[in-house]
Amino acid sequence: MKKLTFKVLSLAILAMPFLSSCSDDADDVIVVEEVIQLIEEGELTGTLTEDYTLDSSVQYNLSGSFIVPDGLTLTIPAGTEIIADNGGTDVYIAVLMGGKINIEGTESNPVVMTSVNGDAGDWGGLTLCGKAVTTAGADSEAEVGGFIYGGSDDSDSSGSIEYLVITGTGAQINADSQYNGISFYAVGSGTIVENVAVINGSDDGVEFFGGTVSVSNLFLQNNEDDAIDWTEGWSGTVTNAYVEHSIDGFSTVVEGDKVNNNPKLVNLTAVSTTGGTALQFKLESGATITGLSLTGYEVTIDMKDDGALSNVQIDGVDADPANSYNADATVDVTSFSWVDVDVQTVETWSGSDLTGTVDDIITLDASVAYSLTGSLIVEDGASLIIPAGTKITAEAGGTDVYIAVLMGGKIYINGTSDSPVVMSSVNAEPGDWGGLTLCGQATTTAGSDSEAEVGGFIYGGEDDEDNSGSIEYLVIKGTGAQINADSQYNGVSFYAVGSGTTIKNVAVINGSDDGVEFFGGTVAVSNMYLENNEDDSIDWTEGWNGKVTNAYISHTVDGFSTVFEGDKVNNDPQFENITAISTVGGTGLQFKLESGASITGLYMEGYDYDLDMKNDGALSNVQIEGADADASLVAGETSKYTLNSGKDSDQVDISSWSWIEATL
Repeated sequence: MKKLTFKVLSLAILAMPFLSSCSDDADDVIVVEEVIQLIEEGELTGTLTEDYTLDSSVQYNLSGSFIVPDGLTLTIPAGTEIIADNGGTDVYIAVLMGGKINIEGTESNPVVMTSVNGDAGDWGGLTLCGKAVTTAGADSEAEVGGFIYGGSDDSDSSGSIEYLVITGTGAQINADSQYNGISFYAVGSGTIVENVAVINGSDDGVEFFGGTVSVSNLFLQNNEDDAIDWTEGWSGTVTNAYVEHSIDGFSTVVEGDKVNNNPKLVNLTAVSTTGGTALQFKLESGATITGLSLTGYEVTIDMKDDGALSNVQIDGVDADPANSYNADATVDVTSFSWVDVDVQTVETWSGSDLTGTVDDIITLDASVAYSLTGSLIVEDGASLIIPAGTKITAEAGGTDVYIAVLMGGKIYINGTSDSPVVMSSVNAEPGDWGGLTLCGQATTTAGSDSEAEVGGFIYGGEDDEDNSGSIEYLVIKGTGAQINADSQYNGVSFYAVGSGTTIKNVAVINGSDDGVEFFGGTVAVSNMYLENNEDDSIDWTEGWNGKVTNAYISHTVDGFSTVFEGDKVNNDPQFENITAISTVGGTGLQFKLESGASITGLYMEGYDYDLDMKNDGALSNVQIEGADADASLVAGETSKYTLNSGKDSDQVDISSWSWIEATL
């Protein structure tokens, strides 16, 4: 992570007197003569009554709506700071049709608009309304502020914006509408917009509602909906845009909607450490894109309403959803040195041999056939991104071959149902290699900074919401190499991994030890397929209290240990919808010492023993469908039971889980 620190914002708010006049109905009204007086005292609110140039030596407080009406111009000189109240939709700057704003920032002194803390949704942002053409028609009403926009002058000018940093925007209007960082309503091509950064917005970074305006040199970081959005036939150009996503839950890099007036994107580089969707086009929308570089996204192209791929031209050919577009960056992030933020600098792993350490943010390339020839360790503060469709062939080197993510490190496995990530030895024989290990900072009864039984890795802390990254659509085979008489690697080992980590759609097949094992922590897993793992399919100890949802477990090879093995203290982990089927007998659910769990939706078939309370723990430790396990002791056994009820729920339907069949 590279720190670009060139301007430090002073966020101390000046105490400003609030001058108002009360109308007969007692509503607060800003008297027109007082608007200028308030500006001179450092407060922005009301409707501008004359052309005005702010003073860069004054830190302004945006305390409400500040409107530039038809015929007037607001000029904001380089270095001006505007601190918005955390007033949601009541706090914004709007330039109406016929009004102009001239933001005159420079590389060394950009203009800054932010709330005090810069948190998403704190305030409304900046809205420009122009007279260019929109498919919504002339004199349409904007979804924000009810402003009127749209006409027939495609060369209309709403002024100029140069070197602007805007943070903490996107206040919610209603369930369907929010402000954006900057909203361009039918803004014309006569408007100049260059060198703009929109950071931490709860809706879009920028959105174009028709119009012809173009933007160059755009930096968009962690805007929660779309980084770049357009609709109503916008036909401008974005040149040199850098988009970064390092927070879960965003929508897209690009969203185009409605008619396709063929806007252009020239040099778009987007980086995600949290997966997600890159380019989404609704209805018949499209674009012409050149110089596209995407890193870390699960989905590259989404034609949301089945529009033709030919609507989207990328480097002269129809868009290809199977293409990762994982090219070298086409926009140099260091060109945005005027933006005071931490940026993710992502490098592609050099070569096809995976061994050594990851000490920065590194992405693999799905087009490369990788060989894991030794240990690959993701260090504290580093991230490894593995895009959809990546295949990693593990050398059959036993305990010397594994992938480990240390405390503070992150892994992002961004597989999809059509293109899962595969990690396997050539023959996928049990014990060929070590598997995948994640070490987190959540709580474990082993205590903070404990030493793992595999690799001697350190794990455990006090942050139950710790985030070790995300794993989606992973198929892993041939794991479980033997360390010593008491210890083996598992398919995936979770050491004190926190609930901030996302684990979905994982298959562990042919492991010589456990499929997955949890050593304390709080992480949850959904949609898990576990086939012929020779020890326990799901194992936990040290007070793990996460949840497994939708697991399908298959045993067709003799000699395995159990479906479940819970050990030590009972922190009541949750299991919902568990199907386990054996054609070779064996033991289903085993609980050692005082361990237990709460289980709903259980289906078990073909096991010799349904339940084994190994150390005579109480049946009440095991809750099945909300009641103590209803079980009868098997004749001649001291701890093994047959369940009388609670094991005949509907099976987990895996008919659509075709991804589990993926191979090298």
